[in-house]
Amino acid sequence: MVRRMDQGGVVLPTRLAEAFLNTPRHPFVPVFYRREAEKFVPQHSADGDLPRWLSEVYADDSLITEVDGVHAEDAGASTVEGVPTSSSTAPSLMADMLDALDVRPDTRILEVGTGTGYNAALLCNLAGAENVTTVDYSERLTRTAQARLEALGLHPVVHHGDGAQGAPAHAPFDRIIATCSVRRIPASWFDQLALDGIMVVPIKGALAGGMLARLKKRPDGTAAGHILHTPAAFMPLHSGQQQRRPVPEPTGGTSRPSELSGSVLDDWTFSFFAELHLTPTTLREYHREADGSHVTTLFDPREGSCTRVTDQPEAPTARVQASGPRDLWAPIEKAHDHWLSLNRPRREWFTITATPDMQTVTYTDPTGSLHHWAL
Repeated sequence: MVRRMDQGGVVLPTRLAEAFLNTPRHPFVPVFYRREAEKFVPQHSADGDLPRWLSEVYADDSLITEVDGVHAEDAGASTVEGVPTSSSTAPSLMADMLDALDVRPDTRILEVGTGTGYNAALLCNLAGAENVTTVDYSERLTRTAQARLEALGLHPVVHHGDGAQGAPAHAPFDRIIATCSVRRIPASWFDQLALDGIMVVPIKGALAGGMLARLKKRPDGTAAGHILHTPAAFMPLHSGQQQRRPVPEPTGGTSRPSELSGSVLDDWTFSFFAELHLTPTTLREYHREADGSHVTTLFDPREGSCTRVTDQPEAPTARVQASGPRDLWAPIEKAHDHWLSLNRPRREWFTITATPDMQTVTYTDPTGSLHHWAL
């Protein structure tokens, strides 16, 4: 696995390579789901084909461990349908994030999103288990992860709680890393990060291909840094009462053509930029109809706006149907034009400055002009 990561272009510093070489992955994922079309099939280490199972565990891939709250270990032999709600991140992405975190021996670390416990084990290897605190919203996950960490002789603080609140009893931290995505960085993480400390945080809303932000805390309490080059579609942070809102169909309203296909939001080189132009409450649903039409629906439950974009095979333009106060496709069209006018800037060319109250992404174009977007 480490050799494949290295050959794949991930820069692995010696200490980080040693951490992966000395931290087994398989104890943390004894059962995981394999996606087969729209269904998820549990894969057990005891199913009989151990070499195949191990090759999947040590592939450079994410492993889905929970679907709609049903953990793979609780599914038995049953096939499950739904939306993945927990996973073990692809090792190369973990390596990029850990490298950006700049973990050193005796560094005090908060991890938000314990998950399987594998990333916490790597952090223990890098910083010493006594310096690692990891928190997860799921009592099922923290209990299981703690048992597996302890079986390897690792004893970090494993806390069952709301990751948005951090772990104030164990603060301050020199490093904070999130293995779940947030639309805005929670205020508590600023409070619990020590001066000159570093945060690595996935920032993502309704669209694919979110951003990975690396920020350093300044003496004035702000944190600033860069967006990393790696796209990251982490599952959202669970905090407070979770309620999945269905995305409705637009009713009535207006209909118009659009030169821009709804499938442009599947392009990770653009979707991070498009996200900057959506309200934080916007939701997205997309699917393909039996006739091959690609359908994207955007919905803002706060204001009731709903917009559907339909791309029909062989049709020269997409069809936009909008209901409610706003046409939600219009800002995406403007964002795409702006992105093209800036010559499709890469995500790693953007910077981020953040406080608990104001979080801003900035791009400086070659002429020196500044462009700002509030998260």
